Amino acid sequence: MAQSLPLSSTPATPSLPSQTKIAAIIQNICTLALLLLALPFNATIVFISLLAFRPQKVKAANPQNILISGGKMTKALQLARSFHAAGHRVVLVETHKYWLTGHRFSQAVDKFYTVPAPQDNPQAYIQALVDIVKQENIDVYIPVTSPVGSYYDSLAKPELSHYCEVFHFDADITQMLDDKFALTQKARSLGLSVPKSFKITSPEQVINFDFSGETRQYILKSIPYDSVRRLDLTKLPCATPEETAAFVRSLPISPEKPWIMQEFIPGKEFCTHSTVRNGELRLHCCCESSAFQVNYENVDNPQITEWVQRFVKELKLTGQISFDFIQSEDGTVYAIECNPRTHSAITTFYDHPQVAQAYLSQAPTTETIQPLVTSKPTYWTYHEVWRLTGIRSFTQLQRWLGNIWRGTDAIYQPDDPLPFLMVHHWQIPLLLLNNLRRLKGWTRIDFNIGKLVELGGD
Repeated sequence: MAQSLPLSSTPATPSLPSQTKIAAIIQNICTLALLLLALPFNATIVFISLLAFRPQKVKAANPQNILISGGKMTKALQLARSFHAAGHRVVLVETHKYWLTGHRFSQAVDKFYTVPAPQDNPQAYIQALVDIVKQENIDVYIPVTSPVGSYYDSLAKPELSHYCEVFHFDADITQMLDDKFALTQKARSLGLSVPKSFKITSPEQVINFDFSGETRQYILKSIPYDSVRRLDLTKLPCATPEETAAFVRSLPISPEKPWIMQEFIPGKEFCTHSTVRNGELRLHCCCESSAFQVNYENVDNPQITEWVQRFVKELKLTGQISFDFIQSEDGTVYAIECNPRTHSAITTFYDHPQVAQAYLSQAPTTETIQPLVTSKPTYWTYHEVWRLTGIRSFTQLQRWLGNIWRGTDAIYQPDDPLPFLMVHHWQIPLLLLNNLRRLKGWTRIDFNIGKLVELGGD
């Protein structure tokens, strides 16, 4: 049965040993220094863009007021730009913690609000959204959520629906899609391919599992979202039973925090974003993927498109949905995970004129909008600069240069350059300064999502 997301807030950070505090100080100060060095270059690019380019104003035949959440994330910025370019008015919202988002400075954003974190106070979050919807006369609310936030926007949907359309799934659908094990059961019942999977609520289930009859190895993934451990793809069984037991017991597995043990299928990874209405696939893109993906280029994969079409049609879904797939050597595609929310791959629609129509049109359609064939792959410049530190050969350097030459930055647009400056030299530095004040480190900076990835973070 699908598990609901916890309603409790993030536990308090335990006291850190002095060595860890010193490491956090060094990490934050050094990163702030590097960003300061990059500031003159970024500021020059933005200043020239402001002088050279003038944003174009478009009037829609039927302009609407659009509320978009997740304001710290690039995908929210992309949607804001798409609706603004079609002549609609955009109101952006984020939680109080991310009041500093650089996207609020976009010329595509008419108004910006902050709201309480939904996991801390769901009712206050819902009421804050209702107040904004009423005050700004919102016609359509499009949630761009974090993994935790998807469920709370589903809880908010019944109340918000009195005042505007909520382009999001009902709570029971969101729970099912977000639960990796429930998803595999639902897909299998529809005759769609998914890996062999087991729901794990105790380490002993894995330790006592008989792997001898299995043809493939397995991996463990937390069913509740875990921003750090989701990148751990340790194959099971380990070299010895003792190593397997030690690894499994190191994970926070419990009935309250279940995991999924999923068959590991070798092959090529793909991710998708789909915008659907009444079971119709309105907008869709598919990109090659990896565990931490910050490069997106649309590829045509008919098997994946057909899989998604069948799934959303059978469930008659309306909202935004994204999948992770593995395509094995024999061409079979397996859905390994679903996220009932906007995917960052939507940045590949940065120059498509029909994105707003795909979301707003109520008329049935058989056309699925995909990124333009002339669209460039998207990347995040500051991620790419960091990748330079990992280049160890001329071949790797050539590949890196090719990505930059062929692609375009997902945040920077010549006629809307301020977010490029403010994300990198306002939003992230302020988050770093806050961590420095708390003597707290982080795992990595995600410029795409606009946050510091921390153990136990949002």
